[in-house]
Amino acid sequence: MESNKNFTYDIAVCGGGFAGISAALSAARLGKKVVLFEKEYMLGGLGTAGLITIYLPLCDGLGHQVSFGIAEELLRLSITYGNEGDYPDNWLDGKGTKTEKDKRFLVRYNPQVFAILAEKLLLKEGVDILYGSYVVDAETENQKITKLYVENKSGKTAYYINSVVDASGDCDIAKFAGAPTETFKQGNVLAAWYYYSDENGYKCHTLGAADIPDEEKSGDEEKPLVNRRFSGLDGKELSEMVCLTHQTILNDWLEKRKSNKDVCIATIPTIPQIRMTRKIIGEYTLSHTEEHTYFDDSIGMVSNWKKRGPIYEVPFRTLYCKQIKNLVVAGRCTSVNETLWDVMRVIPCCAVTGQAAGAAAAITDDFSSLNVKELQRLLVENGVVLHEKDIL
Repeated sequence: MESNKNFTYDIAVCGGGFAGISAALSAARLGKKVVLFEKEYMLGGLGTAGLITIYLPLCDGLGHQVSFGIAEELLRLSITYGNEGDYPDNWLDGKGTKTEKDKRFLVRYNPQVFAILAEKLLLKEGVDILYGSYVVDAETENQKITKLYVENKSGKTAYYINSVVDASGDCDIAKFAGAPTETFKQGNVLAAWYYYSDENGYKCHTLGAADIPDEEKSGDEEKPLVNRRFSGLDGKELSEMVCLTHQTILNDWLEKRKSNKDVCIATIPTIPQIRMTRKIIGEYTLSHTEEHTYFDDSIGMVSNWKKRGPIYEVPFRTLYCKQIKNLVVAGRCTSVNETLWDVMRVIPCCAVTGQAAGAAAAITDDFSSLNVKELQRLLVENGVVLHEKDIL
């Protein structure tokens, strides 16, 4: 196993989804030496390799933009060379109105194009990207992570770091380090989203519904593709899930071909389409009931993609725990209750928390003693709006 001081970074970002991209950008732009570990060979996570290609709303659905900064930057980046589906010209071009009856500030984008553009952006900002790299363990001392053990084609390597951003989606680093975590109790339903082409063009077929917490179900949801739930945290189970996804896609395509021989499968997901698995138990757990609540330590705002109206300020305390002082989380790893988890797992929320996590990691290696006002100052300087009162 390689282990020497040549593998030393200010900040390690673990996971290259939208949360990890945002964290790495944020930290690098503040002058830090950043490495990003990504187990696949493309950036974007579920939003690219997983083909969940909907950049959900940056607005509250009532005419107010809620998420700013890198969240908006990445949305615009995703449609640099065109969008898929409706275009929110009321938001991007200032045409028309933004009432509860109008388009929300969301887009659909091409996953492969976005992955390449995000990679170019990170490289431009000086981030070292290591693809095909799994963080497999963490070494701690005095309540801080001192080393991350990473496996890739070079073997197993120990990386020395000052701060760690867990943007793994599964809160893997927090678990390795001994931070308190909890799993998604309901489990994930099977999804089989894929792209196909026919004489009408290239489109994504959203086969299988996303997870909706059981307590919010209305009875109108689509029937699950299979009568089974998946934790997303077991290797054998994930392999079985992927096989079921592949078979479901094949069956759906064969059914389409019965009436249209021109239908062709264009792209299938290369990772499991898992939504929620494990998250940190932070210093504060944000609840779905706390919409429109002011927090002194807010690091930005997110909306509810499922309905118009709710706005959530996100407390910094949901991004860390005192047990592991130099670990901060982002994306779907943050500390929220189970109902809000289904809101916080999506792209804008990942970008908002990722930007804050990266900025925090650039300030300190002890998040329990971080000066939140300094973090908020940096976020505001970089385009973030912290409080609902500032947009109304």
